[in-house]
Amino acid sequence: MKKFIFPALTAMTLLASAFTTFYATQWQITEGYAIKFSGEDAEGKFEKFSGNIVFDEKNLDASRFDVSLEVSSITTGNGMKNKHAKSDKWFDAKQFPTINFTSTAFAKTATGYRVDGTLDLHGVKKAVSIPFTFANNTFKGNFNVNRLDYGVGTMEGMSKKVSNEIKLDITVPVSKK
Repeated sequence: MKKFIFPALTAMTLLASAFTTFYATQWQITEGYAIKFSGEDAEGKFEKFSGNIVFDEKNLDASRFDVSLEVSSITTGNGMKNKHAKSDKWFDAKQFPTINFTSTAFAKTATGYRVDGTLDLHGVKKAVSIPFTFANNTFKGNFNVNRLDYGVGTMEGMSKKVSNEIKLDITVPVSKK
C-alpha cells in the first residue's frame, strides 16, 4: 500500500504545481501609456504600443511580455525630425515597421523586478535587461539602448550630434483581462 501512496502523492504534487506554473494574470494595456526616449539632440515618444502582458508577482515563471512599438508613430515635436527619424537613414519605418520586445525571464530585485528578453530593433536582435516596478496596475521602467548597436543612424554628418546612448522611459497602465 505504501508503495502506491508515495508515487500517487508525487504525481498529484507535480500535477498541481503544473497548473500554478502556467497560471498568471493577463493584463490589457490601457490609455495613458508613455514610451519616451531621450538623448543628446534626440527626444520624443512612440504613440502606438501594443502587445500581450502576462504578469503575476507571485508566479514570475509564468509571466511574459510580448510587446511592440510602431516605428511610424514616432513623434519628436518637430515635423522634419519625425520624417527624418522614419527615413532609411534612421529607423527605416518601411523596412522595419515595428520594434519588438519578447521576454525570456523575470526576477525579483531589491527595488522591484527585472525582465530579461530580446529587443528586436531595426532588424537586429539583442538580449536586454529592463528593471521595472509594478504598482497600482502600472508598469514603470527605464533603460538605455546604444542606437549604433542596432544600426540606427550613423556617426556621420548631423547624426554625430545625436548621442549613442538613448534613454527609454516606459509607463504602462494596465487592467486585468
